Amino acid sequence: MIKTLKKIHLWLGIITGPFVFIIALTGSIYAFQEEIQNLTQEFRFYEKKGAPQLRPSELKKCAEKANPGRLVHAVMNYSDNRASQVIFYQYENYYDIVYINPETGAVLKVQDAESGFFPFILKGHFYLWLPSDIGQPIVATTTLIFLFVVLIGLIIWWPRKGKKIDRFKFKRNVSWKRRNFDLHSVLGFYVLIFSIIFSITGLVWGFEWFRNSYYSVSSLGEKYVQYYEPQSNEIADSISVQLDKVYYRLSVQNPSFYSIEVHPPETVKGSIAANVNYSKGTYWKTDYYYFDQVSLKDLPVNHYWSKLKKASTADLLMRVNYDVHTGSILGFPGKILAFLLGLVIASLPVTGFLFYLGRKKKER
Repeated sequence: MIKTLKKIHLWLGIITGPFVFIIALTGSIYAFQEEIQNLTQEFRFYEKKGAPQLRPSELKKCAEKANPGRLVHAVMNYSDNRASQVIFYQYENYYDIVYINPETGAVLKVQDAESGFFPFILKGHFYLWLPSDIGQPIVATTTLIFLFVVLIGLIIWWPRKGKKIDRFKFKRNVSWKRRNFDLHSVLGFYVLIFSIIFSITGLVWGFEWFRNSYYSVSSLGEKYVQYYEPQSNEIADSISVQLDKVYYRLSVQNPSFYSIEVHPPETVKGSIAANVNYSKGTYWKTDYYYFDQVSLKDLPVNHYWSKLKKASTADLLMRVNYDVHTGSILGFPGKILAFLLGLVIASLPVTGFLFYLGRKKKER
């Protein structure tokens, strides 16, 4: 049985190894993307002088002049000295962010959010730099196989009866082959639980069937509900005015907010969507709102993009999925941990393949 599992572990590892290496390495590099971009991109911040901030409608006008011919997806304001962001997005067409000084209306930068170093790294992590409809299934399938490889590895690693348990530490004064084996097996054991967590949180995005099953199991049978925006009863004459009202209401109701984001309706009768995040660096505590265009009545939804206080256990698991996957749920130390774990996981296919080559030479 163990011999069979070793062969399965070996060949599945060899087949998926190059993909696991790319996925883990790019994930590790991406861990500090926000901190690095904050240090290198001055336009993300402005000199705060205490003047009243411009309304979302005014920020929207400034951004549309700087980036004409594209539709505004959202306007985001922060409570600290981060520049306001006006986001222009259309799926597989464009994704631009206009950074604006919220006190003066000065445009600090018009950025193509899909170009640059970190977007390149993210595309590698998501798609292996292939077209999304090809790369995404490969990444998801690789992640699923990697999860099985890790679990099989644990069974292989587990000491048999009558054998001394000495697999928790590196041996001293050994050959490079033995050192390589320890790097694979000992490090593999110590990152095991994190490998499982990264795999599961990745698979939530990778396969709809996995996400739906994950939600159903964690909710004891409840069905996962896809995201949707409720419809308004009437159409507003001026969406810009209503955006300002929504922003003012949320800022008064939630004085401890970190960021507030308001969205013009996606369709003619769509609702005005908005969200309030209370925590810098994480997203799971965010409250999501949907307002009727005219009455600004708060419209209820039955998916997990709703109010935090209404979230079930399954909803909370979905909410924390991104923050857990990136390590940001533990703050900056969590990102350091995610970075180091990513490097170790990326090394496992390499040490495993070197171990295989060593055995092949021995057999010759």
